[in-house]
Amino acid sequence: MVTVDEFNEVEGAAIRPALLECCDVPAWADALLGARPFPDLDSLLDTSDLLADTFTREDVDRALAAHPRIGERREGEDRGAAWSREEQSGVAADVETIASLASANRLYEKRFGRVFLICATGLTSQEILNAVLLRLGNDEDTEAKVVATELRKIARLRLQKVVSAGRATIAESATTGESA
Repeated sequence: MVTVDEFNEVEGAAIRPALLECCDVPAWADALLGARPFPDLDSLLDTSDLLADTFTREDVDRALAAHPRIGERREGEDRGAAWSREEQSGVAADVETIASLASANRLYEKRFGRVFLICATGLTSQEILNAVLLRLGNDEDTEAKVVATELRKIARLRLQKVVSAGRATIAESATTGESA
């Protein structure tokens, strides 16, 4: 984790990989880096949101490729995989729930041709299942807007894990196993 001041000062190439783990949209990461310096965390997060509002269909498709289906765990030791597992921690691991989510995922993918995405942080399995079933009724344009909004929310939450308003330093991040 880095502070806002450190984010402002660090070489873009050093922090860009972490931004792409927040949201795998290179134009978003590059624009966020280009908008520096930020006076505070709120300004950084607000800019992130504004930039995410400009995602193209291709941007969304690329970013979705980095997300597992709801109910599936992304494997690996990297930060993005750990975040994904943490974000889905509210998804129950019982056989019935996993089967229901798998079925709903298949219906969604057949209907929209992409993986179902929701900012799962803080949601229960039932809330996620209800959301997927509700969103199956959306038309393509409405659903594309919902997906972009969910992607923006995930990017914002993850960006808050990379940049803090606090006093952590790049050196401290290295000793805790986090990378900048």
